Amino acid sequence: MQHRLRNTLVCVVVALLVFVSTAAAATYVNIDGIIHGQKVDLIGQNGEAVATSIVDPNAGQPLDILILGQDTRSGDENLAIGGSDTTLESNHNSDTAMVMHVSADRRFIELVSIPRDSIVDVPSCTTTKGEIKAQRNVMFNTIFANAYETGGDLASAASCTVNAVNSLTGLDIQNFVVVDFAGLTSMIDAIGGVDVCLPTHVYDGYTGINIDAGWRHLDGLTATQYARRRHGADTDGTDMERTARQQYLVKQLLAQALSKNLFTQSGDLYQLAKAALKSLNISTGLANTTTLAGLAMSMKDFKTSNLYTRTVPVTDWVRDANRVVWTSEADTLWAKMRNDKPFVDSSDSASKGDSTQTDQSSGDQQSTDQQNADSTQADQSGQSGQSGADQSQSTQTQTPTPVNTKVADGVEKNAQGQLIDTATGGIIDAKTGIIHNATTNVVMGISDSYLNNVVCKVK
Repeated sequence: MQHRLRNTLVCVVVALLVFVSTAAAATYVNIDGIIHGQKVDLIGQNGEAVATSIVDPNAGQPLDILILGQDTRSGDENLAIGGSDTTLESNHNSDTAMVMHVSADRRFIELVSIPRDSIVDVPSCTTTKGEIKAQRNVMFNTIFANAYETGGDLASAASCTVNAVNSLTGLDIQNFVVVDFAGLTSMIDAIGGVDVCLPTHVYDGYTGINIDAGWRHLDGLTATQYARRRHGADTDGTDMERTARQQYLVKQLLAQALSKNLFTQSGDLYQLAKAALKSLNISTGLANTTTLAGLAMSMKDFKTSNLYTRTVPVTDWVRDANRVVWTSEADTLWAKMRNDKPFVDSSDSASKGDSTQTDQSSGDQQSTDQQNADSTQADQSGQSGQSGADQSQSTQTQTPTPVNTKVADGVEKNAQGQLIDTATGGIIDAKTGIIHNATTNVVMGISDSYLNNVVCKVK
């Protein structure tokens, strides 16, 4: 069975961070050569030319990037991580697709994961060797593979996937980044590994990971195994849960990178820059040293609390319960991206369904309803000669408004004892930290605040 690489935002994040201190001419020339050696063309679609102008991070414009994780066994490193089946060496699949939105003011980043089993309609696309006709009801992860098979190159595969995502979301993505198994491993090693909270013992015979619960420092290989696993007693085996754990890994990696203050350590920064860029295949619009350096500089004060991760809201496909389709809630996510709005914004929390206000307003409504009922009862009793004492007793039966109690930042416990993620209104599994939709029970993400500050809290 094939093992697949998932969320690879870490590579992009590090690529954004590592250029700030590359002022020395020798370093600049060396890294500039690496970047140009890794760039891949984006093929224009529907007869339209591709915008190849340099991305100017100082222009006050938002930036959208499609991040793709390529499942390939090409090369000894990928074979060692992905499995020893050499018959898969020519495979070029992508079971990771994430849309990253960097805000115009560079204060927040939004990241939306697209489930590989999503059933979608895709437009026709142009590859290096010909056209692929429009298709209906296809599994999302087949887009990359089919385009690679038709065009014979990464440019075709990535370009057709970008074209499909733009059609599905209404975005205008012009840039992409692709990474493989070995790339993720080397990136994590270059940053010195990553600390994660494991709520339970982790064992997966498919990936080879076997680690006790608690705070653990993972090297590149182990972290990659963690990113790929979906087997074991602590998981339901779904891609949705796996995606949630990998979003957590991404946040931990970003926090680790920022905590090292690499901007003041030019030697380490240089090595990290080379490792990052050698791990990535970057579209032409991003493959420029000045562009990346400027973008990194504009985000040097970025805070991990402003990295908002989501998975596209889905429900089971009526034709096959093993496949999913996007719900109408997905439109809300894409609209926020198109309008450069953060997923979590205190100014409109009431309209977003913030769990605290939702629960409290629900309680207020219950209290109001009870008061109205009591008032009605009192009036009726008064008409029938009920005593004032009885009316007072009736009034005292009001149900008090339930108040949530704070457990950690962004985590509250409601009157029913459920852990609530205040950003989404989802219910947090107390054992794993996984966030489920309160209505559909579909996995929405994972609460890093709950894992880090409650499950693995350092006393």
